Formats: sequence, C-alpha cells, structure tokens
Amino acid sequence: MSAEPARVWIVDDDRSVRFVLAAALGEAGYEVSGFDSAQGALEALQRRPAPQLLFTDVRMPGDDGLVLLDKLKAAQPQLPVIVMSAYTDIASTAGAFRGGAHEFLSKPFDLDDAVALAARALRDSAGASGDGEPVAADEDTLIGDTPAMRDLFRAIGRLAQAPLNVLITGETGTGKELVARALHHESPRARRPFIAMNTAAVPSELLESELFGHEAGAFTGAGKRHVGRFEQADGGTLFLDEIGDMPLPLQTRLLRVLAEGEFFRVGGRELIRVDVRVVAATHQQLEALVADGRFRADLLHRLDVVRLRLPPLRERRADVPRLAEAFLRAAAAKFQAPVKQFDRAARERLLAYGWPGNVRELENLCWRLAALAPGDTIDVADLESALSTAPSPAAEASWEDALGRWARERLAAGDSDLHAHARERFDRVLLEAALAHTGGRRAEAAARLGLGRNTVTRKLAVGRKRH
Repeated sequence: MSAEPARVWIVDDDRSVRFVLAAALGEAGYEVSGFDSAQGALEALQRRPAPQLLFTDVRMPGDDGLVLLDKLKAAQPQLPVIVMSAYTDIASTAGAFRGGAHEFLSKPFDLDDAVALAARALRDSAGASGDGEPVAADEDTLIGDTPAMRDLFRAIGRLAQAPLNVLITGETGTGKELVARALHHESPRARRPFIAMNTAAVPSELLESELFGHEAGAFTGAGKRHVGRFEQADGGTLFLDEIGDMPLPLQTRLLRVLAEGEFFRVGGRELIRVDVRVVAATHQQLEALVADGRFRADLLHRLDVVRLRLPPLRERRADVPRLAEAFLRAAAAKFQAPVKQFDRAARERLLAYGWPGNVRELENLCWRLAALAPGDTIDVADLESALSTAPSPAAEASWEDALGRWARERLAAGDSDLHAHARERFDRVLLEAALAHTGGRRAEAAARLGLGRNTVTRKLAVGRKRH
C-alpha cells in the first residue's frame, strides 16, 4: 500500500502565487492547501491535520509571515517552514532564520527549485529554532536587490546565528564593515559590543597594544592600564578590517586568541579570557600573501571558517539607482533640504559608469551632488561635473582607459605578446613610483605595494636585464 501524499500548505495573499505553486507541488504528488492569510491558516490548524510543510509569504494583510512563523513554531516546533518574499533584505532573511525557518525563497522563484526545496525540507523533517529577539540594524545598512546581493543577504541571515568566524572579501569601498555589522546586529550577540578596527590604519608599533591592551609602565608613555579591543568586544563581535596588513608577529598572537580565547596584556601577567566572535575583512588575496610568506596559513584557516564575497558595484549595477536614492535622502536629511533626484539621462549615466571606487564612491558622489547641484533635479551636466572633480576612483578609471586605448592601438598595429609587455611596463612603473615615494627604500616600497622585498628585488633585476 502506497504512503499518503505529504500535506503542504501555502499561505500567500497573492492568488497567482498560490495557484502556480500549488499546481507545481500537486503535480509532484503532494496534497496542497492554500490560504490567503495567516489567520486562515491558523484557524485551519485547529480543525484539520497539521501540514508536514508550509510555505508562507512575508508581507500580507494582518499577521505577516514572520508572525505566522512564530505562532506555528510555538504550536508545531518540528514543522518545516519555507518563507517566501520579494523583499530579500537582511532583516527579513535573518528574522526568518532566527524564527526557525527551514529556508528563505526569493520571489520570483523557479517552480522546479521550489518543488526540489519542498522535497529537501520534507526529508530534513524539521527546522532549527533560533534564539534572541530581533534587533534593528543601523540606518547605514546594506542595500540591494540583485541576485548577488540576495545570495549575500541569505548567507548573512544564516551565519548570524552561527558562532563561526567569518572572512569577508571584496574590493575597497564595497561595504565590508556593513556586512560585519549586519552579522552582529542579527546575531545572539547583538546586545553586546561591536568593535571595529582597521589594522592598516594603526602604526605597527601600536597595534599590539590596541588589540590586547597594556599595563601601566609596560613601555615608555604607558602611564595607565589600557583595555584593548578584544576586551572591549567581550561577549560581542570584533571586526578586523584589512587583516592582510597585520604584521607577522601579531598574527601569531592573534592565532592563540582565536584558538584558546585568552591572552596577556602587553607587560601583563594576568591571563585574560574573552568570548569574542571575530569577523575579518580584506581586499587582498590572502592565499597569495601566504605563498609570499607574509601571512600565516594557520591563521588564514582560523579566520576563513566561512567566507563571504562582497561583489563590486560594477557586478550589481541594477542596485545603483536605489543606492543613489538612499544616499540622496540621507544627505537631504543631514542638510535639512529637499531630496534631490536624478533625471532619466543622469540615471542612465550612473548605470553606465564603471564605479572603480564602488559603493563608497557612489555615496561620496551623491553627497557632493546634494550639496553642490543647483536644482532639485540632477542632470547629466551636474553628474559629469561631480565625476570630474572626484578623487582617486576617477583617476583609477583614467589609467584603465589609457591601457585599453594602448592595447587597441597595438593590436591594430599587428603586435603580439601584449600581455607580457604590458605586465613588464606595469611592474616597472609601479616599482619606480614606489621607490621614488620611499626614497629608494626597497623594504618600505615593497610593503606599500603589498609585495615581498624579494619579489621587488627580483622584478628590478629582470627590468635591468631587459633594458
């Protein structure tokens, strides 16, 4: 005798979603019931056998999907629930996973994916229940609705509840600290401190004291005890930005803290124990630094329990208008002025631009336009003027444009082996600039370029042989 079909309920105020999802699940052999509200599903639960799987939308009249999730988990803690929404933001995804959702399904979704997800959820049979109450994120939060950002939000929602170290990678200006803050705000540690530190911004001779603290008299100028960042973050989250710039001796100390959860202050004898979740970030390729002997492989493994890649803005251009609008609103609130808007041509120019400085460049541009654009509508002329006065990102774009022009000219002239020639010239220009900046000091030039000293010496030797 064949087993009875699994009972699946769909709760969504959108009739079309209920219809197509019910049809797909019905074809897959499930017994499907649909409800247009949370209240309807809860009432049915009193008089009918409970479902074995439930799909629910987030935003509905009356109780929303997250409220329904809470009530269902109170009554049926083992019931797997798949939360659906077209609004894939961190608060929704983290709220769903914290409430015990089995999975978060972004609308619009592929019906085959939804059916496959139902099969997996029924096999797993139960979702995990989370702890803690929702904590609102900062106003300065991540914004995006592209597939890459939806994937990131889902990952943050899941990882926020897990006591794992996270490594965030991404280009400068992509918003790595915002990801770290989101992981903290949506975690059980949210009511404890979030401490951020850019390791590249602190002189190397002070970095140890800043991280681990020092006792009075530990060194010249240490007049009193100083509590370091690890102690400040006890019970919470410590965000270490630009971790690739940390000196090797400190990497050893950091490794012990990650392994043992304890350390001594500089000049101290008291063993300090802390409970800190470390979230690290870098724009560098740490594996390359390991190969070059500048970063410990065992530390990388400790930090890189889970890796999140934050995409550059050029890979999610569709998010640019929404980001720009948010930055203009923030600037208007700060200036106590009307909110300015981009006209159609200016929006198209925003979408076409390469954004070498990523979200930070867009934010700076919007604040500049909010302050300087003469009217309430920003046109292409206003935008081009602001872009022309932008600092380094525009300069970075110009050398890339020049390289592109050079390559096209050489290809048109019939040249070959362009890559090797371009690499050689690129290395020579960078090395000469760095050595000029450091007065010929190779070790300092290597550090500023993110290279090992031996690498610089080898490249200089190769350059001299060829010239």
